[in-house]
Amino acid sequence: MPSKSKESKKQEFPKETVWHSASHVLAAAVKELFPNAKFGIGPAIEEGFYYDFSVEKPFSPEDLQKIEKAANKIIARDEKFERKEISKNEALQLFNGQKFKQELINELEEGKISIYANGSFTDLCKGPHVEKAKDIGVLKVLKSSAAYWKGDQSRESMQRIYGISFPSQKEVDEWLAAKKDAEARSHLKLGKELKLFLMCGDVGGGLPIFTPHGTIIREELMKFLREEQLKRGYLPVVTPHITKGELYKISGHLESYKDSMFPAMKTEDGEEYYLKPMNCPHHIQIYKSDLRSYKELPLRYTEFGTVYRYEKSGELTGLTRVRMITQDDAHLFCRPDQVKQEILGVIEIVLKIFKILGFKEYSVRFGTKDSSDKYVGSDELWKGAEKNIEEALKETGLKYYKAEGEAAFYGPKIDFVVKDVLAREWQLGTIQVDYNLPERFGLSYIGEDGKEHRPVMIHRAPFGSLERFEGVLIEHFAGKFPLWLSPVQVKVITVNDSFNSHAEVLAKEFKEKNVRVDLDLDNNTMGYKIREAQLQKIPYVIVIGEREVKEDTVTVRDRAGKQETFKQADFLAKILKEIAEKAIN
Repeated sequence: MPSKSKESKKQEFPKETVWHSASHVLAAAVKELFPNAKFGIGPAIEEGFYYDFSVEKPFSPEDLQKIEKAANKIIARDEKFERKEISKNEALQLFNGQKFKQELINELEEGKISIYANGSFTDLCKGPHVEKAKDIGVLKVLKSSAAYWKGDQSRESMQRIYGISFPSQKEVDEWLAAKKDAEARSHLKLGKELKLFLMCGDVGGGLPIFTPHGTIIREELMKFLREEQLKRGYLPVVTPHITKGELYKISGHLESYKDSMFPAMKTEDGEEYYLKPMNCPHHIQIYKSDLRSYKELPLRYTEFGTVYRYEKSGELTGLTRVRMITQDDAHLFCRPDQVKQEILGVIEIVLKIFKILGFKEYSVRFGTKDSSDKYVGSDELWKGAEKNIEEALKETGLKYYKAEGEAAFYGPKIDFVVKDVLAREWQLGTIQVDYNLPERFGLSYIGEDGKEHRPVMIHRAPFGSLERFEGVLIEHFAGKFPLWLSPVQVKVITVNDSFNSHAEVLAKEFKEKNVRVDLDLDNNTMGYKIREAQLQKIPYVIVIGEREVKEDTVTVRDRAGKQETFKQADFLAKILKEIAEKAIN
């Protein structure tokens, strides 16, 4: 978790305000160099800012260099940002000849309109901005691309310039280096190079296809979690991918979640079916299928269930934002007095996953409801759920923060936000306490007093989504997976054809011990074969030649290029130990 010094540094550099101000400086530079440009909008974004312009021809790389230089000269002049309020008519006159600005003004209600000026440049803007230009630091122009006005393909084509700024050139350089590393680690790039998954237009956006190599990673993750869950008394279940709409009316999904669901499919007799957006209503059916006693609880149903969410096409990003979401889902049905202990058990699984995969930095977000009407259930039930979560978190000693409005529509939750090696944050594991769905579905158990009581339901997913989790892992490890996750763990190559039969026997022995082996007997040079193995980021390459055959040894080259000779049995024992321990190289 970030230290106080890092937090105070963040406060000194309010990114959104600084980057919004930098977009105005960029626009001022464009105005100086391209007086006939028409100006669109220039918001701050997650990393930096952009500004849209209508110009006679696309910006060249040389143009972008000139714009960056001019923008930093404006910053050096330390022009002040001055806010002023004017009437709608005054605004229309001020931006005469700027059709995009006039369109925006005409969309505003009558009344005072705020504008900001820095030097000779004035823009329509609500603000806020920094006090003076030097507060922006150093501005870096990143790239330009084509864009449509207001994102509408039927509207005017524009040129969008992206940029970023930091207090010093050193920080700009550090960010650029990190960005370059991030591009090299991109799961889209590595997924293609390592043949892990496909994104096919013929299949549809946000619907990845996993190749054999990518599937091995998923299955190893599932195998690990299944084993952990079996130790803790979880019971595996399987539920259908489509369901009658009535189930989602009862659960509240049609009321609260319909915009994120795929449209209904109608049968010949007029019944509506939906692709399932959640597994929980299905697991409830299993609970309801029998009379339950307090002695049976907790019941923990688990499923690697694929759900479907209608994410907007513009929001889809490789594996990290998809429409097909395979959740490592489980629903725990327990007595009210068992809730805290069940939450603690789930936290234990989540932390074990983080330890094994080397996620050392993470924060814990306690999502509570806000004052909106999107939530279901009584205030009394919500208070009970929040109390249980907070008591469990305090017992673990984990630092956490409350996030109002981050609850699920049916209950408060804990989210684990992991920071990867590139310092990016990902919301992965989640635990949600739900008193509402048991109420809606009329769930009950017979208590020790012989009367019916309402169980509490806990939703949990330690990985969150297998698709997103695999995408994060690809980038976190830069494709160099730990041995236990590597699609190919050992590659065997020979110096020449005369040693092929020995290599085949060796590969067979390794495979019998469930080691994933790739046997390369092609007629390429040994150097070529080694380079190919390095490009595929295979952990170990075994070279078989005359000496190895005579001495019953293997010459092993690891991913770092270190070469060592082992007795064949010793090397096999070494990697089996490394796999069993799930070691991180």
